[in-house]
Amino acid sequence: MLCVVFWQSFRPHLINEVNHMLRFAHFNFNVLDLDRSLAFYRDALELSPVRTKEAGDGSFKLVYLGDGETGFELELTWLKDRTEPYDLGECEFHLAFITDRYDELYRRHKEMGCVCFENPAMGIYFIEDPDGYWIEIVPAKE
Repeated sequence: MLCVVFWQSFRPHLINEVNHMLRFAHFNFNVLDLDRSLAFYRDALELSPVRTKEAGDGSFKLVYLGDGETGFELELTWLKDRTEPYDLGECEFHLAFITDRYDELYRRHKEMGCVCFENPAMGIYFIEDPDGYWIEIVPAKE
């Protein structure tokens, strides 16, 4: 965003052209157990595989999940030789989903036991996937 703002200050007539040169494609989570993660994202968020890539030697597999409505994908990366859980550090990064089925999903996530943080004042909550990644659930504004 900084680049766009900087460029806009010198060439404001080109800002629309700049905005169309880039668009979001995917976000990556490395996962320890691909089948467990695929089941979680299917059951918790109704995401399904859109495409896969696999190394010829079987050393890794990428599965891209989509929501069926947008072009944005969540890439799950599985590494064959990885045996230890990933250290997610102290960063507070997360992926967020907007839904018009907030109450329904909240009940489902509570039943699944994956709700890890709730902020009623903001009207949001987070779920945690099997590898410890946090996913924010935001109600659609009416």
